[in-house]
Amino acid sequence: MAEGISGSEFTLDSIRKALIRQEDVIVFSLIERARFPMNSALYNPRLDLVPGFSGPLVDFIVKETEAVQAKAGRYVNPEENPFFPDNLPPSMIPNHNYSQVLHPGGASININKAIWDMYLNQLLPLFVDAGDDGNYASTAASDLICLQALSRRIHYGKFVAEIKFRDAPNDYEPPIRAKDTDVLMKLLTDERVEKMVKKRVEKKADVFGQDVNASNNADIKRYKVDPSVVARLYDEWVIPLTKLVEVEYLIRRLD
Repeated sequence: MAEGISGSEFTLDSIRKALIRQEDVIVFSLIERARFPMNSALYNPRLDLVPGFSGPLVDFIVKETEAVQAKAGRYVNPEENPFFPDNLPPSMIPNHNYSQVLHPGGASININKAIWDMYLNQLLPLFVDAGDDGNYASTAASDLICLQALSRRIHYGKFVAEIKFRDAPNDYEPPIRAKDTDVLMKLLTDERVEKMVKKRVEKKADVFGQDVNASNNADIKRYKVDPSVVARLYDEWVIPLTKLVEVEYLIRRLD
């Protein structure tokens, strides 16, 4: 897998280390996107900025980028999930032999539509300034980096669910057979760990995102992205959506 976890190293500890590394990627990707203003024209479906293409410019840029990345084998990796999966071209390069640790019944779970909606309509306005500087291609590229980082983190719930099932199959099999999503959610939830994760990402945003110069007053901190926004991102969206993926995966685990 891309995070360097082989089948023999597939443990809850290795998964946690991967998730911690992904926090860094998410924080830095948000900081990069904050360089640009909202650039609302990029998301307006009525402008028809690309002749022959119906939809927002961001859709066009993401679709075309994903098509190129698909040819280079990106979506052969079980950690990667496209936002526009229909009619993606096949990989043109020899495929890497990724460890097949996921159960086939749940490996294809893709909730990127919910991630896309959350990012564009709820998250962006929280940390991006109003305005339009015309840098639509660069802005969309930054958006895609954010979206892919969030998608990878959230869909890692499939790997979390698999390792938790392997560690305690007798706990999980009865609610899976009963399709009891409430019990599965309770089994998966560790409030202590969730609280620790939210504190850690807020601290990372505090450290990574400060504006630093020689004349800064040490008592006045200025941020490229407000750390509280990153904590809210995990609290309201990343953690709940990850657990949704985990439950969906487990429901299919015995198929």
